[in-house]
Amino acid sequence: MIFVAAGTQDGRELAGALLQAGYDVTASVVSSYGEKLLEQYPRLIINDKPLDEDALKDYIWQHDIRIFVDASHPYAANVSGNAMRACRATNIPYIRYERASVPVDYDKAHRVESYEEAANTAACLGTTVFLTTGSRNLKTFVLSDALKGHTIIARILPTAGVLKECEELGLTPKQIVALQGPFSEELNIALYRQYGADVVITKNSGEIGGTDTKITAAKKLGLPVVLIDRPKLQYDVIAYTFEDVFEFVKKHFDGSEG
Repeated sequence: MIFVAAGTQDGRELAGALLQAGYDVTASVVSSYGEKLLEQYPRLIINDKPLDEDALKDYIWQHDIRIFVDASHPYAANVSGNAMRACRATNIPYIRYERASVPVDYDKAHRVESYEEAANTAACLGTTVFLTTGSRNLKTFVLSDALKGHTIIARILPTAGVLKECEELGLTPKQIVALQGPFSEELNIALYRQYGADVVITKNSGEIGGTDTKITAAKKLGLPVVLIDRPKLQYDVIAYTFEDVFEFVKKHFDGSEG
């Protein structure tokens, strides 16, 4: 059995590709929406429960996991750290699938290393802050002392849970853009204009995460961009293409199981 941390679009596609190649695959997601997106693969085993390091070790032992493919989000540092430690403890091969980042050539791009630093930097660049970082760290921005008196526009996934979180944090409907991305450059431009954005905050989630069009849209409007860099992790093994993942799997997997 191959375990795939599959909480992203490319993670789901990789799990499906391994399944279609004849391997037994467990795909792990942390949301009901992610689980629903995996329903297109009828033979896929889905884990929808959060797994910390100890829970991962138990899952690996109980389900005879032979390889761990970490295709979690580029910013899910805790997931990757737990996965590497669990794989070392259980003595199974680990490989990280890392989607390519977007090269950024823009003199108004301000690189930062944390969400807190992003809030502090954005506060100095304008009064209307357009967030394109998702909902997971929304609280950091809404409760930031630096952003008091600023207008926060949060572009988030249109699910009931995320909308409830926005409401609980005190965001009004005027501050919420509930849409499923990624977005074209033209739509980003229209949204930045519609909401009067002075500064855009984003992460370098790669083209599949729409980082390229977020930045090119801001560049066309002359808007500053606060870019949160990816966490700096030392992965045990890393691959940048599906082909490299498959080579790793073929090298380490017992042919009797797939």
